[in-house]
Amino acid sequence: MAWNGRLNKLDDNRWEIPADEMPGMRTNAVIFANENMISQIRSDNAPQQAANVACLPGIVGSSMAMPDIHWGYGFPIGGVAAVDSNSGSISPGGIGFDINCGVRLIKTDLTVEDIGGNIGALVDELYKNVPSGLGSKGLTKIGGKELDEILLNGSEWAVENGYGWERDVQATEDLGHMQDADPSKVSDKARKRGLPQLGSLGSGNHFLEVDVVDNVYDDAAAKAFGLKKGAVTITVHCGSRGCGHQIATDYLQDMERYVRNNDVKLPDRQLACAPLNDRLGEDYYAAMCCGANYAWANRQMITHWVRESFESILKDSAENMGMDVVYDVAHNIAKKERHDIDRHHEDVLVHRKGSTRAFAAGRREIVPMYRDVGQPVIIPGDMKVGTYVLVGKKGAMEQTFGSTCHGAGRKMSRKAAIDGLDADAVRNEMRAGNIYLRNGSDEGLLEEAPAAYKDVDEVIEVVCSAGLTGKVAKLTPIGVVKG
Repeated sequence: MAWNGRLNKLDDNRWEIPADEMPGMRTNAVIFANENMISQIRSDNAPQQAANVACLPGIVGSSMAMPDIHWGYGFPIGGVAAVDSNSGSISPGGIGFDINCGVRLIKTDLTVEDIGGNIGALVDELYKNVPSGLGSKGLTKIGGKELDEILLNGSEWAVENGYGWERDVQATEDLGHMQDADPSKVSDKARKRGLPQLGSLGSGNHFLEVDVVDNVYDDAAAKAFGLKKGAVTITVHCGSRGCGHQIATDYLQDMERYVRNNDVKLPDRQLACAPLNDRLGEDYYAAMCCGANYAWANRQMITHWVRESFESILKDSAENMGMDVVYDVAHNIAKKERHDIDRHHEDVLVHRKGSTRAFAAGRREIVPMYRDVGQPVIIPGDMKVGTYVLVGKKGAMEQTFGSTCHGAGRKMSRKAAIDGLDADAVRNEMRAGNIYLRNGSDEGLLEEAPAAYKDVDEVIEVVCSAGLTGKVAKLTPIGVVKG
């Protein structure tokens, strides 16, 4: 099914679905894309979901979608929506099942020459030390008491228990810890799913990548982020595993009942929501914060094992190799923030579902070390082309509640990729690019084949041309671990 409704061009980077396109829309929908991308976006019918989101109770500003937009659950992936903090509703579909799926970037002072012929051994060691794949379990056994502390304190728990350095927390969004977390709002089933999985990568589009800084576009920002041309970096992409998935599942069921019982008019049951000032909305937000904290602890523990892997293969300490965290950013989350709307300051809850916060310099939410530069934004493409590092700009504050894209975005469904692509051809493509690959199943490899994704260069060009972000550096992979 394709979108056949109105999609009016506003400028070279924005398209609008007017607020009168369908009954129930409380505002318009704006999609960031260029002319070349719009036909593919129409074919996916994700604009329908952007229009549906415009019906969300209490929405303020526009329903928005980034150029990596594609079909998701309720919200499109790449969707952004802010709701009034008093009269608005919170929707799990606007956060996603993988709460605080996000990206962490670790720098090194190493070059490819320093690694020498060890890239294969290094990736093999990462594959061994960081459990990946469907249902993968972490290496650390924790009990219920420890899990409560993780749900409450996130990265802080991991560092306090020996999984990293104190300064890692200073380079993590929200310092790796959302304050409104309440473990009592997390079900026993979510806890049971989370207990064995802490410190694991998982499957799907999650990955570990060893990259090289190929290009630097903004010398000052790159210096502030500790990135140098030719340096080796590591990118980690994963989230809250089964714990976050079950939190979303539990509250979606409760909210579907709430919507039915209170006759809330929505164009799609997957947009099930509850008012922020209702107990159900409050409880879900507190549980979502727990899921976010779990994800930050998870990426922090993976960072520890990444450092250990480098130490084991390269026979040097992580400190000597300069293996500091550049930044850790969430892209499936809802945040309480203050934004300018119609020249007034308003308190809102911003849903970002496959969208990254991109605050411009000066915002107090940015960790102190980057407050004068702007928030680092880490945007993976596909496993062949690598990752962009961007920085938040003023245009994001003016247009998108401080938001930008989160990746390249899919252009093929997972089923279409499995049915239409060849695993050996994907492996050969990676080999031809001099990228050492370790992966689990062929099915997982096909789902994440480069051909299944949009052109990340084009996505980045749109968000930068629109003034949402600025390019800082481009990272090119030399080794990849996929679940």
